[in-house]
Amino acid sequence: MAKERLVVVGGDAAGMSAASQARRLKGPAELEITAFERGHFTSYSACGIPYWIGGQVAGRDELIARTPEEHRARDIDLRTRTEVVELDLPGRRVRARDLESGAESWTAYDKLVLATGARPVRPRLPGIGAHGVHGVQTLDDGRRLMDDLERSPGRRAVVVGAGYIGVEMAEALVRRGYAVTVLHRGEQPMATLDPDMGGLVHGAMNRMGIVTVSRAEVTKILTDEEGRAVAVATAAGDEYPADVVVLGIGVEPRTALARAAGLPVGTSGGLLTDLSMRVRGHEEVWAGGDCVEVLDLVAGRTRHIPLGTHANKHGQVIGSNVGGGYATFPGVVGTAVSKVCDLEIARTGLRERDALEAGLRFVTVTIASTNTAGYYPGAEPMTVKMLAERRTGRLLGVQIVGGAGAAKRVDVAAVALTAGMTVDQVVSLDLGYAPPFSPVWDPVLVAARKAVSAVRAAGV
Repeated sequence: MAKERLVVVGGDAAGMSAASQARRLKGPAELEITAFERGHFTSYSACGIPYWIGGQVAGRDELIARTPEEHRARDIDLRTRTEVVELDLPGRRVRARDLESGAESWTAYDKLVLATGARPVRPRLPGIGAHGVHGVQTLDDGRRLMDDLERSPGRRAVVVGAGYIGVEMAEALVRRGYAVTVLHRGEQPMATLDPDMGGLVHGAMNRMGIVTVSRAEVTKILTDEEGRAVAVATAAGDEYPADVVVLGIGVEPRTALARAAGLPVGTSGGLLTDLSMRVRGHEEVWAGGDCVEVLDLVAGRTRHIPLGTHANKHGQVIGSNVGGGYATFPGVVGTAVSKVCDLEIARTGLRERDALEAGLRFVTVTIASTNTAGYYPGAEPMTVKMLAERRTGRLLGVQIVGGAGAAKRVDVAAVALTAGMTVDQVVSLDLGYAPPFSPVWDPVLVAARKAVSAVRAAGV
């Protein structure tokens, strides 16, 4: 029996999880694995970069789960600093370029895995490519930013965008002693939340000393005579001095290579796959991680949700399938958590605008509670917002902002959403209680009780 050849494009979570799982199922005599990674690092936590920048994590290497050398020791031919620049699907081969020497070569495959990830959104603005302007998506990005921060003589930073990365990077820069201004186009920071909940995040950022400017449309990065960023200009005519600029606008799937080869992409530009993570219409090609769109189990449509949790699961599924086993990835409910200072932020399911776009009729409720029994020392405020379908009472989404223990409470809602539970059923959940952990009625259950009343009041 001829040895199969597996080629993996991308050496982080999805790609190397797929390669490692395939290797567990098939040894080198049965399966030859070649993986290409354009950066220096593999199998690392991009989510941990803000905490490295902010000093909570001691060093870069703490974020690396498995080095290139460790992968090679497992009989994976891993080629770092090598970028795949062309896919020849009919010929079942890829063309790769060594980024150090410029040399190019073709590698044949029987099975192909695309795990090209995502890239920071860089709007086409004057000065966007200047020295001192940083996107933060890969460990190489983080290293360049850290080097720049250590060289920079000034202590002023402007963060463009106030999503998860923007907010986390703003806090990291404050921890490094920078005066931080966050510019974003929305009504409130954290567009992954509804504006009323984003307002709570805005207040926490202000209390940290972060200047947060809403409805600010950046039009230009101003530079000095050496081509280094010195300020960020907005459409309102304001200029914000900056010794370093960090882009926190979001990311987009890195799929230009796949699109050029004619592979199918969705509305957000992510690759479309079936439940086995096989690219639709291409039996020999799989894709996973931040370059794909996944099924939103609540809205019933595909979305681009770039998270390391998904990427690692995609890789496990792909590796099982290309290694001769069988696995599926059924979809997600859109769960995410973050923090700014001591304020924890969580969401799962749909926001109000998501529900409207999906054509759903719904009710919303918001409750104020505490993370522990109110009389217990150190009790902190917690706000829970819940969406439920108007006619059926089906849970549609939950957002939580509050003190310690707030963020992980969203996991209860994530399970309920995955199970398709109604708010009536959520009220009946047997959640743990003791004064140091929760009021007698957990805040999620309080919100569910209020949602039950709202559904009944709304009628059909």
